[in-house]
Amino acid sequence: MLILRSDFLHYLFVSDKELSNTQLRLAMAPSLCSSSNPKRRISVLLSILTRKKTLDEAHLEDTKLARCLATVDLVALGVGSTLGAGVYVIAGEVAQKTTGPAVVVSFLIAAAASVLAGLCYAEFGARVPKSGSAYVYSYVSVGELMAFVIGWNLILEYVIGTASVARAWSQNFDSLVGGKVIGAFRASMPMSLQGIAEYPDFFALGIILLLTVVISLGVKESAWINKIFTLVNLVVLSLVFVSGLWLSDVANWQAQPGDNGTIEFANRTFSAEAVGDGGFLPFGFKGVISGAGTCFYAFIGFDAIATTGEEVKNPQRAIPISIILSLSICFVVYFCLSAVLTLMLPYFALDPLAPLPAAFAAYGWKVANYAIAVGAVCALSTSLLGSMIPLPRIVYAMAADGLIFRFLAKVQPRLATPMIATLITGCMAGIMACLFELKELVDMMSIGTLLAYTLVALSVLILRGTRDQSNELTETLKDYKDCSSNEDEENGQQPAALIVDESSSVRPKNGEPSVDAINAVNKAPSFRDYIRCSIKVHAPDEQPSLLSETVTRGNSAIFMASAAALAFILERCSDQLSNPGVAVAAALSILVCLACIVSLRMQPQSAKKVAFKVPGVPFLPCLSILVNLYLMMALPNGTWLRFLVWMTIGFLIYFAYGLLHSTEHRLQTKPKLSRLRQQGV
Repeated sequence: MLILRSDFLHYLFVSDKELSNTQLRLAMAPSLCSSSNPKRRISVLLSILTRKKTLDEAHLEDTKLARCLATVDLVALGVGSTLGAGVYVIAGEVAQKTTGPAVVVSFLIAAAASVLAGLCYAEFGARVPKSGSAYVYSYVSVGELMAFVIGWNLILEYVIGTASVARAWSQNFDSLVGGKVIGAFRASMPMSLQGIAEYPDFFALGIILLLTVVISLGVKESAWINKIFTLVNLVVLSLVFVSGLWLSDVANWQAQPGDNGTIEFANRTFSAEAVGDGGFLPFGFKGVISGAGTCFYAFIGFDAIATTGEEVKNPQRAIPISIILSLSICFVVYFCLSAVLTLMLPYFALDPLAPLPAAFAAYGWKVANYAIAVGAVCALSTSLLGSMIPLPRIVYAMAADGLIFRFLAKVQPRLATPMIATLITGCMAGIMACLFELKELVDMMSIGTLLAYTLVALSVLILRGTRDQSNELTETLKDYKDCSSNEDEENGQQPAALIVDESSSVRPKNGEPSVDAINAVNKAPSFRDYIRCSIKVHAPDEQPSLLSETVTRGNSAIFMASAAALAFILERCSDQLSNPGVAVAAALSILVCLACIVSLRMQPQSAKKVAFKVPGVPFLPCLSILVNLYLMMALPNGTWLRFLVWMTIGFLIYFAYGLLHSTEHRLQTKPKLSRLRQQGV
């Protein structure tokens, strides 16, 4: 059972509705703090769960960590995290089973979808140069509970990613030495428990523990190792591409089936099912879209750049540039490899498990296998570092904010690294790699990443329509002055003057403000005002107001819900669109999505200058949200079930510990409790 302190319960049941984090609060009259209003209780609880991270822009780049990473370090981290061993496999697998030569188009679509998410990350990296990636971004704009959900899932994503890559590294190395390592473990220490691996992989455990020690010594040293492995991987991939061009034949993109739908190639007969319609689009455009969904996961990894915001020398410039450059490099590599692979051999003759070695072997170039093996080892190494470096940074950011146990945020003074978080998360990932088969858990990485991408895009929509702190102060003073002046004039009195105290609350010099004056400022906009603002065309130079900010937040949430419904219908009920009920639901979802996009486009946007801004707001973030939600809906039901179990554990930690130990609880909730006590409430 969750136990809350009495002061928190007192606050929850008597407090006035809390305004936004940076908005000035008027001193509350005791008569407003009635505990008999259920709506107020719900409103207060929601305001606590949506309290946002307080940022001091004057000290935004202050940190306990060492700022030692340059742009080239971030690009290497992003490329290394994204171009894992899958680069040697995924193109052949998708081409052979789903797209044919049109796999190059699938990679183009997947890259475009990834760039949408990358642009959103780039803007937030320029705005908020802090460790934590999507976690801190959503904390700044959406609120505390949603930030915890994102951060908790990022921890799972990186732990599983580290463990699975380490096990793949072990298996790949074992294949180079003739299977002797795994054979020894399997023979001497067999395990037969359900859900546990057939043997303990101490080699994978040792790899993780070794890299954990390296990372704990400093991110600069880790970055150098990552750059070396990434460079070797790119050199190998370049050699593979150049060699493949020498063996390419354009006729392989023009293969046509015979009268019976089969094709004879290299003394083998390929069935009509494997060949499809032949040509460049053998499985149609539907196959290209399906392949793009698989190729999208090949671009996952660039978000590792955003987790190092407190260790970058010039984060507001370096992070946006690094994200765009790393995605561009990865797209060029994937595009070139997939093109040359399908030009070397017809798509139906590719080996889905080892396409590049098989393609070179078909021409007698077996020596290429050694270069590919070296590249794969380097790719796995960079991918492993790409999972291990961000993991303790996410934990550090959440612990520093008090949402999880604060001892995890301790920084080793001499090394300037989150030592405890690094060691604990490294041991967790090592134990998982040693004991568990992670095939069924790999999808959990996808759902966490896609959810993070979705919330970052949503955060961009919200933040663009949010007022600057200075504008909030001016507007609050104006609103209070207007309502106070009107009331005083009606009573034949002079308007009360205003002062601002140290706690950022607005108070009159002569007595408490009246209930009517407070309600005039604090009351939620009426439905009529909301609709009017939603369809009003604002001037280009107009700044966001309290009403337009409310409309932006509300319509962003409505778009999110409608896009989720549309994604569910398109993915899970696509074969039932002829059903009138399903068709009407899809049409309504589309109409609501379009209406929200149009309304968001008409709202005023913040004119605050930052190093990088997403172009095409709200269109690009909305498209990113829809694509990510569609890919999430395509994940199996078992993944969603495990996601709910993991989130249940997280919510127990948050509501039992993080809710009351949060830094924002100290900065926002406790001062309000103090003011209420002073008023005798």
